[in-house]
Amino acid sequence: MQARYQQPESQPTHDDIIHFSGVSWDDYERLLVMRGDHSAPRIAYLEGEVEIMSPSQTHEGIKSVIGRLVETYCLERDIVFSTYGSWTLKDKSRERGAEPDECYVFGTEAAERPHLAIEVVWTQGRLDKLEIYRQLGVAEVWYWRQGLIQPYRLRGERYEPTNESQVLPGLDLALLMRFIDEPTTSQAIRGYRDALRRDQSG
Repeated sequence: MQARYQQPESQPTHDDIIHFSGVSWDDYERLLVMRGDHSAPRIAYLEGEVEIMSPSQTHEGIKSVIGRLVETYCLERDIVFSTYGSWTLKDKSRERGAEPDECYVFGTEAAERPHLAIEVVWTQGRLDKLEIYRQLGVAEVWYWRQGLIQPYRLRGERYEPTNESQVLPGLDLALLMRFIDEPTTSQAIRGYRDALRRDQSG
């Protein structure tokens, strides 16, 4: 599942991350209000700690390509999906809140939580996002790090690393990752779509 994503010299090389401790839930809520209805900066909260991340262009590019490839797979395999971007997920009683890079609900049923959340780790933060998602009840989380996607599925009270997606059975992650480093998003989509069609016809 190794990708060959190349960092263009003109793009920022890191995300800007600010960390605060001793932050009340009310203060966290105020930060969300101040930020408004935008996808960035993304704000995470874990038991009094807040992390505010302004993603770099590279970070946004990677997460967007992964998302478009997931959507291409769903369209090619007739899987019903809804995309919710950086949906603010929070639970006051558990003192947790997070905003994924991308997230999806599959099927037509309404859902309180996404079935799949995608996280791009371009610059390492301090908060354990998996611990946040665990208590929020997100069924599956994909972590992209250094060219690799590692899926985690929620089983009982903990996440387990897995080699394949449970919410998108049949998806070949190694095949998907081959198209992350295409020069443009449109080339990535076309290449992945053609590969899926060849795989199905073969």
